[in-house]
Amino acid sequence: MEARIDKWLWAARIFKTRSIAADACKNGRVTINNVNVKPSRPVKAGEVVAVRKPPVTYSFKILKPIEMRVGAKLLPEIYENVTTPDQYELLEMNRISGFVDRARGTGRPTKKERRSLDAFIEPTFEGFDFDDDDDEGDEDW
Repeated sequence: MEARIDKWLWAARIFKTRSIAADACKNGRVTINNVNVKPSRPVKAGEVVAVRKPPVTYSFKILKPIEMRVGAKLLPEIYENVTTPDQYELLEMNRISGFVDRARGTGRPTKKERRSLDAFIEPTFEGFDFDDDDDEGDEDW
């Protein structure tokens, strides 16, 4: 039994829509045996599909080539996730570091960056009060 790769990616719930799955294939983000594939390429049981969703590359071993979408509970019968642990570490590092797609210094500042800017522009002087109203020792000012 065979199935088109774009249909299988959609049916196995790796992509939300079939058109997104087809676009991923066209843009070189889906590979089988380290070879970029077209959306119409048939897949068989036992093949390993690598899907690049930046910053991680997920790998799935096809157990059953299907073209009809199934419920989430049936996914263990459809594919086996063989993604390496270092890919998940990379995902966690990006999650901890904050923004993944935005380069530092571009676009609108984040809340953290905004606070740093405000602290730089209006420094606070700890323990020093400029508005001290007691006039002790201040004669004829």
